[in-house]
Amino acid sequence: MSETFTITIEPLEREVECRSDQPILDACLRAGVWLPHACTHGTCGTCKVDVLDGDVEHNDASDFALMEFERNEGKTLVCVATPSSDVTIEADVEFEEGVTHHPVQDYTGTVAALDDIARATRRLVIDLDHDMPFNPGQYLAIDVPGKGVTRTYSMANPPSEPRRVELQVRRTPGGLGTDGWIFKDLAVGDTVTLSGPYGRFFLRAARPQPMILIGGGTGLAPLKSIVRHVLEGGLEQRIHLYQGARSRDDLYDVEFFERLADKHPEQFTYRPCLSDDEWDGPTGMVTDVVAADFETCRGHTAYLCGPPPMVEAALKTLMKKRLFPKDIYREDFFDASDKATGGVRSPLLKG
Repeated sequence: MSETFTITIEPLEREVECRSDQPILDACLRAGVWLPHACTHGTCGTCKVDVLDGDVEHNDASDFALMEFERNEGKTLVCVATPSSDVTIEADVEFEEGVTHHPVQDYTGTVAALDDIARATRRLVIDLDHDMPFNPGQYLAIDVPGKGVTRTYSMANPPSEPRRVELQVRRTPGGLGTDGWIFKDLAVGDTVTLSGPYGRFFLRAARPQPMILIGGGTGLAPLKSIVRHVLEGGLEQRIHLYQGARSRDDLYDVEFFERLADKHPEQFTYRPCLSDDEWDGPTGMVTDVVAADFETCRGHTAYLCGPPPMVEAALKTLMKKRLFPKDIYREDFFDASDKATGGVRSPLLKG
């Protein structure tokens, strides 16, 4: 039987109970105390806090995300740190107007659909045992059976569909969650366990500026959630969606977005781009297409999601076009092997 300790969160002056085998972040999120976080695997450093009092175990914190001198200075990553006593932490918590943070909950789901939608990419649809409130763009963590690990995937469904989640999963060679399960023996009707919602990458609905959405690979998933939420929910923001892929075999949901563009011609623009294939649409790097379309990006907000090189290139392109970092939200997709290499900012472990 594990012990239970009290975690005091400053400057919020909140207290939560946390088991000795439970990550501090998990206890906070389940208690409705939102702390900045991204990967939930000790890899990115987003959840770094100061330990003002008490003792913690750092556990699987990456040496790159939490360096030795930082540990000695009393810092920890609460997504993996567990308490060894009552603990007081100080977190960098910013209030954002118009943002509601939803407590993390556990769910049992049933696989409703599992379809190949592009090369090495599957759409996984799961019916949940109860509603999952979330902000469009957030992700969930799904348990890989028998492995004692979770894998994280962004939700492509809008919050208006809280009982059925859509995930877009790309195969990772040798990945426990993909090669070892989702692309191997997972089947319709199977029971799965998961938790959520997680993440700080989500639509800031209170911001009225037109939006530039740039997605690569399955980085399209959270952007699809955002697009559907805005268009189906009657919000007024103008949306420019760019979907980058190498070839036609890697593109998916093209017809879906084209129908949305036809239905909302004054509000929604869709631009799929291919970097390594000839076709009748835009070709080249997705960032080059964006750069050609905008003389300036000033006055917009941007949401970037996909492989780290694409996200970095998109960030540089937007900044050259006069968009400030405070107006750019990003989510980098990594697989589990990246945890050992470090140097990452906001990775979701997907392998």
